[in-house]
Amino acid sequence: MQLGLVGLGKMGFNMRERVRRAGHEVIGYDRNPEVTDSESLADMVSKLQTPRVVWVMVPAGDITRNTVKELSELLEPGDLVVDGGNSKFTDDRIHADLLAEKEIGYVDCGVSGGVWGLENGYALMVGGDAKHVEQAMPIFDALRPEGPREEGFAHAGKVGAGHYSKMVHNGIEYGLMQAYAEGFELLDKTDVVDNVPAVISAWQRGTVVRSWLLDLLVRALESDPELDDLRGYVEDSGEGRWTVEEGINNAVPLPVISAALFARFQSRQEDSPAMRAVAALRNQFGGHSVHLAGPSSGGGSTQG
Repeated sequence: MQLGLVGLGKMGFNMRERVRRAGHEVIGYDRNPEVTDSESLADMVSKLQTPRVVWVMVPAGDITRNTVKELSELLEPGDLVVDGGNSKFTDDRIHADLLAEKEIGYVDCGVSGGVWGLENGYALMVGGDAKHVEQAMPIFDALRPEGPREEGFAHAGKVGAGHYSKMVHNGIEYGLMQAYAEGFELLDKTDVVDNVPAVISAWQRGTVVRSWLLDLLVRALESDPELDDLRGYVEDSGEGRWTVEEGINNAVPLPVISAALFARFQSRQEDSPAMRAVAALRNQFGGHSVHLAGPSSGGGSTQG
């Protein structure tokens, strides 16, 4: 079948290639002239036969909203839009209603697999009407990992369910990454363990903590055993925040995911005001030593 693919960045570029390898025709559009197959969104739509399926793979937020709005004016009844970006699930109902006015279908699809998806396939979580999901199923089958469909693809529920599922997936990812990171730091700090990369590599087989994320950590340590080449500054895509918000909205305790999110916030502070306040309080009530700010802070401390 044919697929229109909007957004040919790190993910979209590889997704186009994987779908083409499965024997489908992909006509992509991207503002980058070096990778695009079309001159404009309208040009891409004109090259597709009806009923069209257009996959949107652009940054979440206004860019996705504007793209869906433009597609609503270009597509025809019976066509289908799939949002495969990391949109917030609350946007999906808005998009679906906008397109429904023109009798255009809508499916939201959470996609996991990153830059490795080209070879390994992508885990897909979709939301929408069954007829719309079925309309795009050849593309879903091309993108998902080989093997049983249910091990790499889920029709999670109604519109919004796909992005909601991906949001929770990413929240769990936050917690897993933070646990591995803290374990690495503890191993690295102690003078008991001499070969930290070897220990972490040994966890890859037979242990209950083995995972693909662990494999990626081993890969990183192979090229930089102390991880000295990186700053400890970590952004968040927004989905961790949305997961914590949903935990609050549904009275579901999320202590691990919340702590992992807050740890990312802390990573962006070279000198945390909160921890300065903690140091000041410890000094006030107990006379505990504190490190003074300024050029001589490395060795200076004071007792209360």
